[in-house]
Amino acid sequence: MVVTLIGRDLTTPRKRAIVRLMTSSDKPENASAASAGPTGVAAQDWAQASAEPQYRAAVVDLLGALAYGELAAFERLAEDAKLAPTLADKAELAKMASAEFHHFERLRDRLTEIGEEPTAAMDPFVAALDGFHRQTAPSDWLEGLVKAYVGDSIASDFYREVAARLDSDTRELVLAVLDDTGHAGFAVEKVRAAIDADPRVGGRLALWARRLMGEALSQSQRVVADRDALSTMLVGGVADGFDLAEVGRMFSRITEAHTKRMAALGLAA
Repeated sequence: MVVTLIGRDLTTPRKRAIVRLMTSSDKPENASAASAGPTGVAAQDWAQASAEPQYRAAVVDLLGALAYGELAAFERLAEDAKLAPTLADKAELAKMASAEFHHFERLRDRLTEIGEEPTAAMDPFVAALDGFHRQTAPSDWLEGLVKAYVGDSIASDFYREVAARLDSDTRELVLAVLDDTGHAGFAVEKVRAAIDADPRVGGRLALWARRLMGEALSQSQRVVADRDALSTMLVGGVADGFDLAEVGRMFSRITEAHTKRMAALGLAA
């Protein structure tokens, strides 16, 4: 899969390398599992790891991106609830929105705890995330469910991959806020029921999910390529980041997970 960055600063060799590998999917047989046990920074706590200024900057970027992502997810779910066909569905989405806001609060509080101003940490990611949501605004209830299940899961997969390289305290927080809020089972049930009732719905939703895949990968690229500390950490310039080959394998794993989710929905990848 090839996706394009528009209007992004790709002037440095490192950023060009990141984008090249993030937009070229490896063959499935080349994918490898993450390392079995934590080493280096992943075996340290925040107090130890944050002594490295560039690592600290990368983590602040990561928490800022996640925090704004959770806040935007809360807002989007509240809006999507208006499209829900039944009161029970509205209530379910409201519960999910509440969980997303709780995740945002945890990230906001953690930024404050480590001496960072949450709004300043989130601000660099507002334009990219708002742009993603504008470009992928669902036209109906089912598209909203597919976006919540497929689009958000792709972003979560990316952050989980990064979390494996983080210090133990930050890793625990990141994984906690990526917990499924109930989207998965709810979306699969509703989308499969809709396809069973009208098989023609499947083709439209499959096209929509493929669009979400491209847009979500583009969003992940922007998060990395626009922030020097974060991109340096990803390709191994700080602590125990990925090497360039592993970046490619990481996105291959994300693509494979997307294919499995599509199958769970009853859609073709």
